[in-house]
Amino acid sequence: MPALVYRITEVLSAIVIDLPLGTNLGLFHILWTLLSGRLLQSRGALIPALAATGLEPAAVRRAWAAFAGGAWDVSELIAALQALVRQEGRWHAQHCGGYRVVAVDTTGFFRPRLKNCATKHFLSQAGEALPAIPFGLIASVGTVGLQTVPMLRQVVRAPTATATEAELVSAVLAQVATELAPDEAVVVDRGFTLGQLHTAKVPRWVSRVPRNFTARRSAPPEYGGKGRRPSRGVLVRPLARTRKGHTLAATPPDRTESLLVAGRSIQADIWCGLCLPQTEASPSAFQCVVVRDPAYQEPWVLTTNLALPAADLLAFYHERWPIEQVPLTAKQLIGAQRQFVFADAARQRLPELALLAGSLLMYLAATYPAQPTGFWDRTPRPTAGRLRRVLAQLDISKTAPLPRQLRKKESVTGHLPKGIQAHRRSAQPIEVRV
Repeated sequence: MPALVYRITEVLSAIVIDLPLGTNLGLFHILWTLLSGRLLQSRGALIPALAATGLEPAAVRRAWAAFAGGAWDVSELIAALQALVRQEGRWHAQHCGGYRVVAVDTTGFFRPRLKNCATKHFLSQAGEALPAIPFGLIASVGTVGLQTVPMLRQVVRAPTATATEAELVSAVLAQVATELAPDEAVVVDRGFTLGQLHTAKVPRWVSRVPRNFTARRSAPPEYGGKGRRPSRGVLVRPLARTRKGHTLAATPPDRTESLLVAGRSIQADIWCGLCLPQTEASPSAFQCVVVRDPAYQEPWVLTTNLALPAADLLAFYHERWPIEQVPLTAKQLIGAQRQFVFADAARQRLPELALLAGSLLMYLAATYPAQPTGFWDRTPRPTAGRLRRVLAQLDISKTAPLPRQLRKKESVTGHLPKGIQAHRRSAQPIEVRV
């Protein structure tokens, strides 16, 4: 039996072993199915994907029952995965400027034909928000050797069945604000506004903002002796822009730094002591940095409430990109971009398990010797795609011996009807009104 089978069995058993008896075995089979990419073959249908792994029909039904109606939550599985990663000690958190990087993002599993789907998620290719099951992602960014691996910390559901994308952003920021360690800082993209960061009271953050971003000085200017005393600071506009045919000039920076990154000369303009434009003078100030990199057509506008130099701030934002790999792996590599589950619980649970499986697949690939795709792949890298191709060739029914806690739950069912008698419905009498 290949050593990879023992490795996958050991990891999955450690993740699901604390769940109720029977449910843990069912989710073990579900996670193995997701890791092997069987959803690609079944085009998102979970039961055919389970059957394609080599399970017996009874085991397929038990796995589906554990998935759809079992007493489990994805946060339990994520906590078990984090405990396993800490125990193995091969994953190390990424530090920038003395802080560990915690990336936050949102994603959506698009369901254009799902009935009663009131939630939406923005799709850039379509230029509009489409019906989807949205989630907020919180992940710690780290490395295994030379491989960057985002470690999933939390998957946040939409707070209500009709929640907007702004409400989901507020919910995920409120979640990360409560669990952020003193040596951690959050990094977000332009989908998270500074107002939402301040409302959620996130203690430490790095954010990219739109090019038309404006702010005010945190301290009002000195009183000139006439009129009303100023209560707000002077408006700061980092980049010039045109509005109604008039050019609005940019505010001169407080200082400018020159950086050398990968042989490119980068200019960073810095404004310090800023606050939101709609607020009064505030002691909690932040700084804004405009990064002009010749490798990009447009400058980056970054903000942070940390006292970081421009080089560390730019490196901090670069560390946000690995979180994009989690939904990319879950949707494209595993095949969860298309789903055929419709119940209220199942439509939430399958994307959560897919995101967990995507993060787990990247960690397994980084901690296992690289698997070549074929004889032509002479210098393979430990990527999730290569590992998924190898797992797709394995038979789930021939796994290594499972722990005793992972077994079918023996329940007395002799008194229950079987087959067609189990779901036959009797005709209801018709009430005749005279």
